[in-house]
Amino acid sequence: MSTVKSADGTTIAFDVIGEGRPLIMIDGATAHRAVNPSNAEVAKLLSDEFRTYFYDRRGRGESTDTKPYTIQREIEDLAALIEDAGEPAIVFGWSSGALLALDAAAAGLPITALALFEPPVVVDDGRPPLPSDYVERLEASVAAGRPGDAAELFMTAAADIPAEFVAGIRQSPYWAPVEEIAGTIAYDGRIMGTTMSGNPLPTERWAAVDVPVMVMHGDRTTPWLITGTTAVAELLPTARLLPVEGENHNVEPPVLAPVLRSFAQEL
Repeated sequence: MSTVKSADGTTIAFDVIGEGRPLIMIDGATAHRAVNPSNAEVAKLLSDEFRTYFYDRRGRGESTDTKPYTIQREIEDLAALIEDAGEPAIVFGWSSGALLALDAAAAGLPITALALFEPPVVVDDGRPPLPSDYVERLEASVAAGRPGDAAELFMTAAADIPAEFVAGIRQSPYWAPVEEIAGTIAYDGRIMGTTMSGNPLPTERWAAVDVPVMVMHGDRTTPWLITGTTAVAELLPTARLLPVEGENHNVEPPVLAPVLRSFAQEL
């Protein structure tokens, strides 16, 4: 494990595998190195050509945190990793991490290209929109000492998991790690903003993104994710859409790695 200091003094813990061009992977909500081995597996598969960074976003795993939360502070975390890499990087974002990657590129970070997998935006009536008070309810639950309630709200309202399934997840080994970082779920809620409202995406938020973008979705994923991913690709003038055969929201590393390699080789 290595660390960098973000602009506000927050310690960001990361691993790096391989040699070559820098590639930085951003997790979505609730994920970090201790619970998501996929990033390390992708890094190993790309190690002959890329220095792949994968890190614990602030407030998760071995990274620290600094209040109050702002999206800008997460952008600064990514900036610190790019500075450590010593040159502009390709950035890959999973799920809500895809929107953070877009925000970072729009802010002018030295990013050469973006690869995004299933940004979970909701642009029509294909599923219920995120409640307008979603972030406030998350923060209230955590402040009241009920992190499990925040985790359940995320799973039912954001991830669109039926409530009866969540009851079983609460009894699984997966639950405790989610409760541990429940305070950060609102961070991703703030990143998503109004993009899960069921309305068209805001045209100005990523208007400054001018690097090549590959936007991917699994062809076996939930239909609303395909619709949302397609909307992101159509919004960005430099983007192209790539359906990934046989995959869903949890794309397998042996499938993802060659797609990322091919994309990078085209740059």
